[in-house]
Amino acid sequence: MRSNRATVRAGVSMAATLPMLAGALALGIPAAHAADHPVRDLLAGTRPAWATARTDKGATSDGAQLSARVYLAGQDAAGLATYAEAVSDPASASYGRYLTAQQAQARFGATEAQVAAVKSWLTAAGLKVTGVTRHYVSVSGDVAAAEKAFGTQLHNFAKGSKTYRAPASTASVPQSLADAVLTVTGLDNAPHMATHDDRLPPPDTVFRNAGPFSSYYGSKTASTLPDAYGTKIPYAVKGYTGKQLRAAYGAGTRTGKGVRVAITDAYASPTIAYDAGTYAERHGDAAWKTGQLHQVLPGKYTNTKDCSASGWYGEETLDVEAVHAVAPAADVTYVGAASCMDGDLLDALGKVVDHHLADIVSNSWGEVEAVQTPDLAAAYDQVFQLGAVEGIGFCFSSGDDGDEVASSGTKQVDSPANSAWVTAVGGTSLAVGKGDTYLWETGWGTGKATLSADGTSWTDFPGAFTSGAGGGTSKTVAEPSYQRGVVPDALAKANSADGNRVVPDIAAIADPNTGFLVGQTQTLPGGKKQAYSEYRIGGTSLAAPTIAAVQALAQEARGRAIGFANPSIYAKYGSKVYHDVTDDPTGSGLAVARVDFVNGYDATGGLATSVRSLGKDSSLAAVKGYDDVTGVGTPAKGYVESYRRR
Repeated sequence: MRSNRATVRAGVSMAATLPMLAGALALGIPAAHAADHPVRDLLAGTRPAWATARTDKGATSDGAQLSARVYLAGQDAAGLATYAEAVSDPASASYGRYLTAQQAQARFGATEAQVAAVKSWLTAAGLKVTGVTRHYVSVSGDVAAAEKAFGTQLHNFAKGSKTYRAPASTASVPQSLADAVLTVTGLDNAPHMATHDDRLPPPDTVFRNAGPFSSYYGSKTASTLPDAYGTKIPYAVKGYTGKQLRAAYGAGTRTGKGVRVAITDAYASPTIAYDAGTYAERHGDAAWKTGQLHQVLPGKYTNTKDCSASGWYGEETLDVEAVHAVAPAADVTYVGAASCMDGDLLDALGKVVDHHLADIVSNSWGEVEAVQTPDLAAAYDQVFQLGAVEGIGFCFSSGDDGDEVASSGTKQVDSPANSAWVTAVGGTSLAVGKGDTYLWETGWGTGKATLSADGTSWTDFPGAFTSGAGGGTSKTVAEPSYQRGVVPDALAKANSADGNRVVPDIAAIADPNTGFLVGQTQTLPGGKKQAYSEYRIGGTSLAAPTIAAVQALAQEARGRAIGFANPSIYAKYGSKVYHDVTDDPTGSGLAVARVDFVNGYDATGGLATSVRSLGKDSSLAAVKGYDDVTGVGTPAKGYVESYRRR
């Protein structure tokens, strides 16, 4: 954990001190002794990449106010990573020897002496300590005090069309605190904001799908519409339900009994209990038992406008209903963050770990890798490692914009799915046939073409890319040991000869054109009344809770926690417990027809007819073997029981 650190003399950056030293020597002034300039320890990654000399707009006012978090490294940061790896590896003698939350804190958490030393240093610099948790010390104060504490100058920098504050050089801490401080966040004030990874309708007015629908894949053919790929195509399914997903992914008789699943998102739906209960009753899922669904919420919410708070209600609804549909006996705890900002989402994850609220955590949110700074990545990884030593596994959706070129202009993966300490979940288009029979899957990637004005052809078929499962090769995270020998070098070494982390690890249903039916209380047209309604939804934020639920079934089969599952997932690679997903499972192009309400809820605004091609994910492709759309594949019959101890 400390290998990326360097030491410098106190004060400003070395580049800034060189002219001053030269002038002092010319005047015959003695060089300062080391005692006058104590050695400091650099906090790598605290100067963001966008804070360059070219974009520098000058020093930030000394009196400007800021808030920051100093994350604590704990007693043995290197030992934490080593132990997390050992207890997660089926080939290790320490496999499954998890610690309780209290044991993990006692062994790896910050000591009282470390916390006291950090607080003393910060207050001596003129900052006010505003809070202390197991993970960080929060402070507030003016820029002058922050510059003194962290040995850097804070400047204003242009970033796009806006200006933000950031360190002009890498922040540092006194070397005496090098083993106590992991990193600092908040010195730059550019928004660090995650988004939910689903294909949600607008939250303000009810969304409904227009028909016709298939009840299972291929049950209703669009016989009056033009051919696609040389044949008549089926209408999109109305939305799969739990019974169909359980059959597709080999649930068998397992229900997740005795397993705890947590879900983290921002904010909280005010109607979640009613919606989840109504949905289960309507679609044959087991009724929720008293105390089976819990919520852990913050005292207040922030940034509601910037984060579009109500847009997260559907995310929670999808996650809760999907987990229960696949693992109907699992205990579900929803942990809502105070906002969509990284700091608040980290707090939500920290609650799960600090109180061991669950053994499996589903997370359907993220941001592009280029936005996540190394300081935040370090804070996330520490939480994931603490979870691993406690036997907690984290599933993260891989994103809904394919290689991200269309949305960001740069080919990249999403974070925190890029972390080597989480299970990144990619997405597929799923075909479940009559009698809940698994037919096939493709990698999720959608091409859309609309019906021509005369109704005889599809305009510009197969159409433009609209969305698809996120994946690719990280530019910042090294290749983890569990991927070696499985991930092809062409992917692992795409950005470095040393190899990097490739996303995703595993996959499940995500395509909204073969999506999941969800039930949610929504605002009716006119905005005065609300009512429960249902619609089809997708995104890798459907894939993530689906895999979390499948892992709950697997944990039930094992009889104890699986924890961080990636070493086990890759150890099973190439076996029959996975569907090896490709983009061309039938040997010919695949597509479905969709008819949508133009206004999103009824036919008064007209109808729009389109064809949605499957298996067209930007520059990414699902191929035989491991790929960067579906990872090792999707769970097949036998996956759940493969965890059973024999």
